Amino acid sequence: MKAVARTRSLPALVLAVLALVLGTALAPVASADTGISTVAQALRTTPVYVDPAASGQLSRADADALAKRIKNADKPLFIAVLPASYPTQRLFADLRAATGITGLYGVRLGDRFDARADASVMSPTARQNLVSSVQGEDARTQLTDFTNRALPTMRGHAPKSWGVGDSGGGGSSTGLIVVAALLVAGGAGAYALVRRGRRRRDEEQRAAMDRLRVVVDEDITAFGEELDRLDFHPAEPGADDAMRADYERALDAYETAKQRMAEATRPQDVRAVTQALEDGRFSLAQLAARREGRPLPERRPPCFFDPRHGPSVADAPWTPPGGAPREVPVCAADATRLADGRDPVVREVDTDYGRRPYWDAGPAYGPWAGGYFGGGILPGLLVGTLLGNMMATPSYAADYGNGYGDFTGYDGDFGGGHEGGDVSGTDFDPSDFGGGFGDGGDFGGGDFGGGDGGDFGGGFGN
Repeated sequence: MKAVARTRSLPALVLAVLALVLGTALAPVASADTGISTVAQALRTTPVYVDPAASGQLSRADADALAKRIKNADKPLFIAVLPASYPTQRLFADLRAATGITGLYGVRLGDRFDARADASVMSPTARQNLVSSVQGEDARTQLTDFTNRALPTMRGHAPKSWGVGDSGGGGSSTGLIVVAALLVAGGAGAYALVRRGRRRRDEEQRAAMDRLRVVVDEDITAFGEELDRLDFHPAEPGADDAMRADYERALDAYETAKQRMAEATRPQDVRAVTQALEDGRFSLAQLAARREGRPLPERRPPCFFDPRHGPSVADAPWTPPGGAPREVPVCAADATRLADGRDPVVREVDTDYGRRPYWDAGPAYGPWAGGYFGGGILPGLLVGTLLGNMMATPSYAADYGNGYGDFTGYDGDFGGGHEGGDVSGTDFDPSDFGGGFGDGGDFGGGDFGGGDGGDFGGGFGN
């Protein structure tokens, strides 16, 4: 009877042991000292990890919503919420090495927040400005704002491993899922990666052209209406050959803009359209001066805030939110508004996040702005803005064309050629994830340490 009892209890014993093993593997580690490997394993399967000891910072529902938004955007953004006492020495570098995935990593420790990124995903300047813009907010607001502002500016794609497992933001994960995901990601051939990247770029450019057509058609229509209001006739009394030449150049520019827009298939094709419109508006300014007996205007770029305002008349100081002051060309009306302490009339365009100024709307507007402002002046105008930060990356030219001038302040290694979301293991530039950890400085806080990419006032302090 005892033997029978032992035999009957064996399946139950096996099940009990199995349940104990699985429960131990899947249970969250309720400790402030959760290892980097645990955090990395979770981030390989979901974009958001919340340590059990920091669960009061971000609810499961909020973490799930954040993770879903990141996955839907198909971007390599990783967010970890850790307890305030979590060790900070080499935190970002070790986390990046442990996940092995190229991307942008944001970490909240208690009420502090900072981020690091592979330069192929986001430039140091863009990342610094992004982190600074969300300082001082509560966890939910901060991480939501960080995500919403990061996604439109990032390059790369979500890691394949996110397609396996739940989309939640909790801190649990299974070793089997992680191993399987890594095997699948590691087994993908280079040819498949290239095809995927090319297909994604084609899709992004088609979507960009759909939005650009709306904006450029508005520009062409506005210029056509200016011509209609001109009330100039080449044979009218007082008209001379110079006036007629100005008028003819303006008409030619209008026709050229329409024709080139009809032929445009890629965002970089739009540059020739806006360049023609800029030429046409300057011709109208010359014609107006001749008819009114005024000195001919000097050739100046159009109004920075909205090129439809026509050629600028002066340079005025302007500071973008979170950026550095610079001189921008302005029309007479905007010059008066700025002098009176009022906001200029800014050209806004549609984005996934509502109406935004064109310099905060996405990479496709680089060629659009390049046609109006040319390569030499554009970097100084856009530095520190979302669009300027995108155009600062060498890879921008491959997707949207070059010829916009030298955007200084960008000094990053492109992760050995790895695109955001690729499994690159420990093949990454450690300077992208450095920043003076352990030197006793503040964690984040908006102190950029003189603008050195990777230096946030000393980074995390132990």
